[in-house]
Amino acid sequence: MSELKILTVPQQVAQHLKSQIDLGLWNGTMPGKHHLAAEYGISHHHVEAALQQLELEDVLESQGVSRPRRIASAAEGLAVPQLRVGILLWDAGDRKISTMVDIFHRLTEAGHSVIDPRKTLMDLKMDVKRVASLVKQTPADAWVVSAGSHEVLEWFLQQKLPVFAVSGGCRSLPIAASGAALDAALVKATRSLIELGHSRIVLLVRRQHRLPKPGISVAAFLATLKAYGIRTSSFNLPDWEETVEGFQECLNSLFKVSAPTAIFIDESQQFIAVRHFLATRGLRVPQDVSLICMDNDPVINWCVPTIANIRLESKNVVRHLMSWAKNISHCKKDVRQHIYQAEYVPGGTVGPAKE
Repeated sequence: MSELKILTVPQQVAQHLKSQIDLGLWNGTMPGKHHLAAEYGISHHHVEAALQQLELEDVLESQGVSRPRRIASAAEGLAVPQLRVGILLWDAGDRKISTMVDIFHRLTEAGHSVIDPRKTLMDLKMDVKRVASLVKQTPADAWVVSAGSHEVLEWFLQQKLPVFAVSGGCRSLPIAASGAALDAALVKATRSLIELGHSRIVLLVRRQHRLPKPGISVAAFLATLKAYGIRTSSFNLPDWEETVEGFQECLNSLFKVSAPTAIFIDESQQFIAVRHFLATRGLRVPQDVSLICMDNDPVINWCVPTIANIRLESKNVVRHLMSWAKNISHCKKDVRQHIYQAEYVPGGTVGPAKE
């Protein structure tokens, strides 16, 4: 028996509009949202959401603000110019992440050439000069940058290179991007820990998220602690050298005097390292220390008991990126951002603070 799928109103509208397009009801361009809303007697907000969904599915093409959307079938037969797309990853592990694998495959299937320069942002130490040197040596027409810092993304904009940011420091820049906003989920998780009696809460994140000043999600974490009367210091947001040795040194320092009762860990490999560190000291999770993983690595879905995590639904990132690539290949400027909210998912690695 097939699974029953409940559609939202925008999904139902999108499905209906697509069927009407397939029947040839409209040619060339699509009627506006207000016209369609009046015709079907529904909210124009639902119609707009449906039209945006059809854009993501490449049924419709945006022609700019206040201009009617073009029906993609009207452009059939036109050759799609091939792009040479350079992909600058956060680190080598990103090559195995399902989202990035899908991006590689979809771009290739669309006829574009994908260039992996083999060096990552971590190899380049997120240094703008090193990134500039790599980009100038790579024959790419456009770039996809995964988890780039604000400074790196700002440099790309200054070169007038078409660039698509997958998460990273993109939210205050006029740059095409898609990713997750962690701040609301991080605040919810922090409040949950405080309500369980935790006050010595640590956030372990990469340097780019805390220096030269805390990023949006990190700032939200610190503000939540202060709102509950918890004095913040470098204990809550420690600095550490981004090496295996540096990470271990940071953990040793944290547990030297007043050990944390709860730790947020940014990446799955560091989460595993923290669990191993605690085990070697005879500390139990969550009886002695609560842990929350901020990575969406599929490995956490295989763990029993479950791992508390901040879930990043990234399935739409690929569709947003492909829509951008299509626009860029047709010389259309596209700096749209699609940022979605992450979700805090409680799990068996969180419990009451130890008295």
